[in-house]
Amino acid sequence: MFAKQISVFIENRHGRLGEVLGVLKANKVNILSLSLADTTEYGLLRLIVDNPDLCKEKLSESGFSTMLTNVLVIKIDHTSGSLQSLLETLSGTEVNIEYMYGLSIDGDSATVVVKASCPNTALEIFNKNGIKTLSQEEILKLK
Repeated sequence: MFAKQISVFIENRHGRLGEVLGVLKANKVNILSLSLADTTEYGLLRLIVDNPDLCKEKLSESGFSTMLTNVLVIKIDHTSGSLQSLLETLSGTEVNIEYMYGLSIDGDSATVVVKASCPNTALEIFNKNGIKTLSQEEILKLK
């Protein structure tokens, strides 16, 4: 099960992030999770939102370079060693984790966003090992 992530490439200059967020606000797109990384020249904003298609459309119309990517959103125990156990399920395979970031913590569980080099293979491995992945609809219920 995959979720859609929006990646937005923004110039690393004063006010540019605010412009992105202004577009989302004006179009009532709610951010569920984000990751922001920067270099001296540009930033890469990764978003999980409640309406990824509308988000991409409106940001593109506003002149932002965007990309939709399938990612895995995984529910794991919120205990020491759980993330390591998750990664061990991929050891010995051709799947690499390209990046990950936290989405939420709810009681005894945590949810992380994972971008894998071979997403379909990663999904198969996770499913085979009983690791819960969330659909876009299930992510919306985390609010």
